[in-house]
Amino acid sequence: MTAREVLRLEQVNFVREGRAILSDVSFTIGAGEHWALIGPNGAGKSTILSFCGAERHPTRGAVYVLGQQLGRVEIRKLREQIGHVNPRHPLRSPLTVREVVLTGATGTTELMMGWQADSALVARADALIHTLGLGDRSEARWPTMSQGERGRALIARALLPDPPLLLLDEPSTGLDVAAREQLLATLDDLHDSHPELATVLVTHHFEELPETTTHAMLLRDGAVLAAGDVAETLTTELVSQSFDYPIAIERTAGRWLARTPRARVHSHEHSA
Repeated sequence: MTAREVLRLEQVNFVREGRAILSDVSFTIGAGEHWALIGPNGAGKSTILSFCGAERHPTRGAVYVLGQQLGRVEIRKLREQIGHVNPRHPLRSPLTVREVVLTGATGTTELMMGWQADSALVARADALIHTLGLGDRSEARWPTMSQGERGRALIARALLPDPPLLLLDEPSTGLDVAAREQLLATLDDLHDSHPELATVLVTHHFEELPETTTHAMLLRDGAVLAAGDVAETLTTELVSQSFDYPIAIERTAGRWLARTPRARVHSHEHSA
């Protein structure tokens, strides 16, 4: 393992109930790299993310997270070093933004009974809340927050332990276009302010990719179709192969757009 390596999968296979979910998946992520995992539904994106988060073990192959091989390390301590943003965060209590962010220190959904954050941790939580644009909402309670505010709060929560690896599982889920753009701007700012942070973002919508995305992996039927530099991976030819459908890929002002290459069909208007 090199000094800058954060994550490595080596010929990972995963079988569930006799069905092959992943086949010979290999890739390496270095510090400061921002990866997008892209592919159609059922291609294996979420399964790969679960290995990155030390939540599953491969059926065959090896997974190294932060220099530790899964199966040979104490999982709980490893997970404490990984930031994970899930927009379907299963919080049921009316916690405040600050309280939600502080649960990042314990890796729990709710506040732990008897646990008390020290002043330094509270100060870090407040600084992250401000960085994520929620400075005036630190006392807002979860049920009253918009989906966009919740998404940014969950990023602050994931960053509280200062992890070297941040996982984002379809972070734009449920957001309207304004909230999505605000979230993407937040991610771009985060990449600038945390140059060593490695991120892995799962999506199947190209407009949800931050401008700062550096690498991409295209999946098809549980296998890696292509992986590497984002500009060399997200091409019309490769994306069309991944989705088994003709898709034209464009990049304008750092943002990606996917559309059908077919000529538009214009309807003829008939007067009554």
